[in-house]
Amino acid sequence: MKQAFFCLIVHWLFSISLSAYAQQPAGVFDSQTNVGATSGTARYDPATHSYEITSKGSSKGDHFHYLWKRLKGDFILYARVRQLDPASQIGWVASASLSAESPQVRASVTANGPAQLRFRASEAGNMAEKSVSVQQPDIIQLERSGTTFTLRVAKFGEPFHTQEVSTIDLGADPYVGLFVSSQSPANVAKARFEDVRITVPVSPDESPNRMNLGSRLEILDVFTGKRTVIHTAPNSIQAPNWTPDGKTLLYNGQGVLYTFDLASKQQTVLNTGTVKNNNNDHVLSFDGKMIGLSSGVKELGGSIIYTVPIMGGTPKQITPQGPSYLHGWSPDGNNLVFCGARNDEYDVYKISANGGPETRLTTATGLDDGPEYTPNGQYIYFNSNRTGTMQIWRMKPDGSQQEAVTSGEFHDWFPHISPDGKWIVFLSFLKEEVKSGDHPPYKHVYLRLMPVSGGQSKVVAYVYGGQGSINTPSWSPDSKRIAFISNTEAGVISPVEVTGSSKK
Repeated sequence: MKQAFFCLIVHWLFSISLSAYAQQPAGVFDSQTNVGATSGTARYDPATHSYEITSKGSSKGDHFHYLWKRLKGDFILYARVRQLDPASQIGWVASASLSAESPQVRASVTANGPAQLRFRASEAGNMAEKSVSVQQPDIIQLERSGTTFTLRVAKFGEPFHTQEVSTIDLGADPYVGLFVSSQSPANVAKARFEDVRITVPVSPDESPNRMNLGSRLEILDVFTGKRTVIHTAPNSIQAPNWTPDGKTLLYNGQGVLYTFDLASKQQTVLNTGTVKNNNNDHVLSFDGKMIGLSSGVKELGGSIIYTVPIMGGTPKQITPQGPSYLHGWSPDGNNLVFCGARNDEYDVYKISANGGPETRLTTATGLDDGPEYTPNGQYIYFNSNRTGTMQIWRMKPDGSQQEAVTSGEFHDWFPHISPDGKWIVFLSFLKEEVKSGDHPPYKHVYLRLMPVSGGQSKVVAYVYGGQGSINTPSWSPDSKRIAFISNTEAGVISPVEVTGSSKK
């Protein structure tokens, strides 16, 4: 009798302990729960911004350990899988409740089969599935747009493969989060996730091209794909430049330019005098002493180019008319290259850094934009849709020998050449989302890396962004990292995301 009573007390205490643990938050998520007949853990490492989740006790796919939060409306859930145990089924779940039989949609990955979009439309209904022809992807994204859910998966470096299901109603604010499920009752399933991003996209009712979402300022290691959030803003900040000393970033927002000290993580307004309608086309000189900026002046036809000392001051007007959008500074500091609209045609122009006459470098019909010098001054890279697809091109500084560099699989914009002259990073829009002459905000985009010598391009970041993400040169001085902007509705941005945040 005493032994039975003792066992009952132990069981009760264990249940209380497990219940309390199951309510612990982790990282950007609100709580964690064992769904069905399983037990598990979820831990967040603030040093690496990674999540480790385990699950044990059931081989049923509907039973899993769940790290979740409630989320209203549409969303984009992104993660990179860094560790996948062979006994695991893992991924994202959006669920109407915390019941194992709840209506739900799941982005599911295992170590020994194709990725699947799994879904149940009604309580206790049958689980259906749609497979994707990629084995063991390590990039997993699940999206909701109304009652339509889209699975996007990829092996890092490759474009997404997709599946979609419609008319799945999970209510106004479903549970969303990461899950791990064991495929064998005797084994502990385990997975580790990094670069987790929860994004609320722009409302479909929002006016096109209005940039009013929040921003994440991220640093990307282009060779490992590791992403680090170093700053967030509830408004739109755009187009970070990296100073040659590696200590500061510069970006624009609300018509002004900001410097961002990487050591203190403090943002400061850069003095540009009365020029306060600055856009995301600003470029540092190679020696880091001057900055060229573009600022809207309605009376002169639109964006006008100015230069100002890097410490701020009174800007000097360079172009007499607009629109003129600055993108490149010659290595010797003598010339600027820009996209100019003249006679209803957008072309690449060159002008002295002291002002004076413009030299037209491209004449093909279509949009030529984003010109940038290579560090050795031998080429100017730019993007052009003269073929009907926006591609990366290059030419000699006098406009001769114009040739395409990318193949036209996507609409490619804004080539940026690494300081060591070996690599190009550029922005790629999906053709099904964007016309060749447009580069709007708030789209699915890739950051892609390609050797300057030519060869296969590699996806190095999967981003919700576009206009403002990397419009201008954004390489670190050591040619290893890129600074860029991703976007989301500001309400889901968490202090936990920011490296060095005191909130764990």
